[in-house]
Amino acid sequence: MRVAFVGKGGSGKTTVSALFARYVASRGLPVVAIDADINQHLGMVLGMDEEALPRPMGSHLTEIKEWLRGDNPRISSAATMVKTTPPGQGSRLLELPPAASTGLSATDPIHEGFAVAAPYGPWLMATGPFGESDLGVACYHSKVGAVELYLNHLVDGPGQYVVVDMTAGADSFASGLFTRFDLTFLVAEPTRQGVGVYRQYREYAADYGVAVAVVGNKVQSPQDVAFLREHVGSDLLVCLGHSGVVRGMEQGRPFGLEDLEPEVSSGLGALLEAVDGREKDWERFGRQTVEFHLRNARAWANRATGEDLAAQIDPDFVFGPTRVSLPR
Repeated sequence: MRVAFVGKGGSGKTTVSALFARYVASRGLPVVAIDADINQHLGMVLGMDEEALPRPMGSHLTEIKEWLRGDNPRISSAATMVKTTPPGQGSRLLELPPAASTGLSATDPIHEGFAVAAPYGPWLMATGPFGESDLGVACYHSKVGAVELYLNHLVDGPGQYVVVDMTAGADSFASGLFTRFDLTFLVAEPTRQGVGVYRQYREYAADYGVAVAVVGNKVQSPQDVAFLREHVGSDLLVCLGHSGVVRGMEQGRPFGLEDLEPEVSSGLGALLEAVDGREKDWERFGRQTVEFHLRNARAWANRATGEDLAAQIDPDFVFGPTRVSLPR
């Protein structure tokens, strides 16, 4: 199951996504956490040292594309494979690696090359930060495109989890990535700015059947809860208040999940229950993958590659677990 954490900058979405990834991993379940934010802090919040961070996916797009395209005859080269390119017959598909706590390794070059075991259980992948060569000439969405390709080629199911810490605000809508998830958690503070991002996200997502649930964060009083309920209604799933343990985590002090305040633990449990309550809709996933690929092809990708990328769509390919292609 794919889960996105979004919200205004400073809302605490990275902290909440890290806590959720740890919570899922503590149950012995396979979980891959992906840092897709331009501010690459998820690894740090998960307790990783800088030298232990994974190879950045965004800096190795050609390598990723070459492996994923396999011998798909509709994709002439890695250079013509764009962030929205859907899989087809001959493409290599991905399955999540076993839970990091099992000590078992990944069985495909993408997870072997770009995922590392973080402390406390989850695997970590990352788009990577801007480098000096990117400044002033590159768009961060080119790096996030690695995550879109990854999710387009991933076959996951119940009891398996991908947790993506997304870019702040409504910037996620600059591509079709926002439709790649089973559930999106919008982390909102009880402020006008916080609920403003919610309204914007909800408006954009409504036309695409994107499920959104609100996580109230930094909630300090019943008035804060009432404010959120007034503005987000039934989309409010859970409220998280001040946590001394979480503040210690943000300051770099290690802790166990058993140290969390009961209301934080129960809140994380409610998030997992909400994810597990979703039914994966492979038909919608496939339809929207094709839709956004055609949009991008017409808008810029045909011109950029010199090909009609509509030809990359395989009309006979069916998205879902029956089409897993084992790594070669």
